[in-house]
Amino acid sequence: MIHVCSLRLLEEEVARLGASHVVTLINEDTMPTTPPVILPENHLQLGMNDINDPVEGLTPPDEIHVEKLLAFVSDWDRGAPMVIHCWAGISRSTAAGYVALCLMNSNTDEHHIAASLRTASVTATPNRRIVAIADRLLARDGRMVAAIEKIGSGSMVSEGIPYSMPAKF
Repeated sequence: MIHVCSLRLLEEEVARLGASHVVTLINEDTMPTTPPVILPENHLQLGMNDINDPVEGLTPPDEIHVEKLLAFVSDWDRGAPMVIHCWAGISRSTAAGYVALCLMNSNTDEHHIAASLRTASVTATPNRRIVAIADRLLARDGRMVAAIEKIGSGSMVSEGIPYSMPAKF
């Protein structure tokens, strides 16, 4: 199970779900410590700002971030849930969740995964830069990007509503 939430709910959700792995996608200066029940090697910390285009003084998501995400998800044994979070649980984390699901479901149509994401979360607005980089690395020929464009932006909120999705479709 992939579970997406905000930073504020991270420890609560990790404990509630019995999660074994955590992915953090957050500004470097707000990087949280690893939740006490998570082994340090099971916590991927990706320092980046939630931007789609480079801005001086900010760190955009880049290929190295997405490569680390793909490797981490590939190594996850799926024996217990993975929690993916960012500051608000709306953009970076939903993009990472979508990328993880596309990686683990290579024979599933990207539009089906994106539509399932929208059904699971009315607030999800995946970071388009993360999705575009993953699309290229996974050789999806623009299909991941097109699928996210089709579902559009989620409801405008300051904090996303936590949601879960099965790792396999």
